[in-house]
Amino acid sequence: MKRTILLASISVALTWNRCNALINRKALVSRFNPTRNASSLTTPMQVGNGNFAFGADVTGLQTFQPFGILSSWGWKNDSLPLGVTQADVDDYKGVSWLNHGRPVQYDFGGGNPIEQWLISNPNRVNLGRIGLQFMDAEGNILTNVTENDLRKVSQKLDLWTGIISSSFELEGAKVLVEVACAQDTDVVGIRITSGLVKDGRLGMFLDFPWNDGSSKFSAPFVGNWSVPEKHTSVLTVSSSKIYEPGKVQAEITHEMDGNSFFTSLAGDDMKVTRLSPSTHRYIVRPSKSQSNVFSIAVAFGNATAINGAISSPSDIFESSRDTWQGYWLNHGFVDVLTGSSDSRAPELQRRIILSRYLMKVNEAGSTPPQESGLTNNGWVSFLKMYFWHSIHWALWSNWDLLSRSNDIYSRFLRSSIQRAQIQQGWPAGARWPKMTDPSGRSAPGEINNLLIWEQPHPLVFAEYEYRAFPTAATLQKWEDVVKETADWMAAFAWWNETSGVYDIGPPMYIVSEDTSPNVTRNAAFELSYWRFGLGLAETWMQKLGKEVPVQWTNVRNKLAKLPSSNGTYDVYEGIEPDFWTDPAFTSNHPALVGLHGWLPPTQGLDINMAKATAEKVWASWNATDFWGWDFPMLAMSAARNGNPDKAIDWLLSPLFTFDDVGMPGGGVQVPTPYFPGAGALLLAVAMMSAGWDGSTAHAPGFPEDGWKVEYEGISKAL
Repeated sequence: MKRTILLASISVALTWNRCNALINRKALVSRFNPTRNASSLTTPMQVGNGNFAFGADVTGLQTFQPFGILSSWGWKNDSLPLGVTQADVDDYKGVSWLNHGRPVQYDFGGGNPIEQWLISNPNRVNLGRIGLQFMDAEGNILTNVTENDLRKVSQKLDLWTGIISSSFELEGAKVLVEVACAQDTDVVGIRITSGLVKDGRLGMFLDFPWNDGSSKFSAPFVGNWSVPEKHTSVLTVSSSKIYEPGKVQAEITHEMDGNSFFTSLAGDDMKVTRLSPSTHRYIVRPSKSQSNVFSIAVAFGNATAINGAISSPSDIFESSRDTWQGYWLNHGFVDVLTGSSDSRAPELQRRIILSRYLMKVNEAGSTPPQESGLTNNGWVSFLKMYFWHSIHWALWSNWDLLSRSNDIYSRFLRSSIQRAQIQQGWPAGARWPKMTDPSGRSAPGEINNLLIWEQPHPLVFAEYEYRAFPTAATLQKWEDVVKETADWMAAFAWWNETSGVYDIGPPMYIVSEDTSPNVTRNAAFELSYWRFGLGLAETWMQKLGKEVPVQWTNVRNKLAKLPSSNGTYDVYEGIEPDFWTDPAFTSNHPALVGLHGWLPPTQGLDINMAKATAEKVWASWNATDFWGWDFPMLAMSAARNGNPDKAIDWLLSPLFTFDDVGMPGGGVQVPTPYFPGAGALLLAVAMMSAGWDGSTAHAPGFPEDGWKVEYEGISKAL
């Protein structure tokens, strides 16, 4: 099935080629290969495959900076709080709030220690650390070598192959370290070339930290390296006497709170020893120092591989080269640089290329990613943010990557139905969680329970997939998800007998999470998204040849009008008239601009009023508090409202930052990296290039003056 999707996406990409000749993709990609001559203190260079990522300092490993090795599967549960049993956790109920007179049970309230444990668990684990180990002429471990001791330091990430090459001199000896990640397994390939290897003065170390869920953010480093007594590690050496490049020679089992993680080593014949019983550091050296080259494969997993086989170092480098070349050649591509005279074009092209690389490394896994991807631990997986993380894959013809995770809605369907109907007592439908773990369980918290804008997301994902693959199989694949999603949306809408309309809320939190949930009614963006989503669901059922539930149509047609006053839309119905000058309402996500930009025109929307609203947001909102996806959302609004110059201004705002290796900044709100900013950038660029439903001009989101845009394999936005 994945092979079929990949071939279909390639076919679509070639069909949409707008150039007389193919864009010179390799030249453009290679132009933006990141380079460094010193380690960053905040962000690594990375190799990875979407489900697994390895962060490197300037040595190509984690010699001086303990950047993370993170995965989509590497999670652990902490021990339960003192005096709390699993039965207590299973019985946790939270509080009950009234929704228009009807009690609804939510997972929050009271400061219960069980609630905090449920928020913190499971937590993502830093699987370990790999660094260069320096030794003296007698083979004794040197502990006093620092980055300042290195000379002629040079590091480059070859984006076309996904290989990091780092070189330096130490005491006059040259060292070259090359690192790659296998693309179908979670294995790092490392090749060290130096006379120091042959002299027995250079090897590697592996180290393992304690991990727990005590910290909401753990950036730039993950794990605690100073409490070795809290966890255990055990070295096992293979019983096999046969040396083969991919044969596992040694394995380290790392255990924390009953959770086990395995690190397996293969490659050149090696000797692995533990530094001391009181640490979790292991030294890896060539068994025989007869060569200047030491190649090793390090595999991470949750199952033992001892006496088995993993990818050999050479296979890993080949896997990386082949897969990355296919990624760059066979999917969507946008060239805003060749032929453009605007001085900002190189920076926009750099952001596009590096975002494409980093999103594949960090955000192309089997579960909804966290904001910081697989770089460090930020907020855990958010289904609300899945749109900004992943919808761009659909427009860039990356169905092979999107298909890894977009079945989360079918995977989470049963638990979401239970949440809606059993826990909360709604008569029908599935209520999707905001913050979740790989099981689909919702994390406790007031905002987590009362936010609703994630609800229509699966309807948009389904629609884009049908556009790419308009088959009965696609309709049937999404049928249950579409139906249960719309059923809850219709159930949540409350018939207001006084006004004769369906209201949305209270209680509810809006996109910006900065209004009181108990007074927030008929928020403008949520109303528009509800109408749009229900319309998509109705069309889906019609394509299936099935009857559309009357309640869906009834709710969509009779939803409250978008709140407005003085010629612009309001955040929600009844908000104070001077909210435009109140920092409490103008210092977070400006979702009002999403009414026409993020969303296409919806039923009842006045496009001129939407444009006036966006312009007032530009003038009134505190732009220094914008972060991440706010800037691309503002750009999409400007583009759809016919102001491409402003769209470019937002995409290249000095407040919207991408560092030297392309890590998107978190602004004033969260640590760097904040990958929804990169995903939203790619969504906005795709929309501005290929256009949207009803647009006819080439690259309608770009100014005609100074910009020449060519694209291949990019789909139109809704």
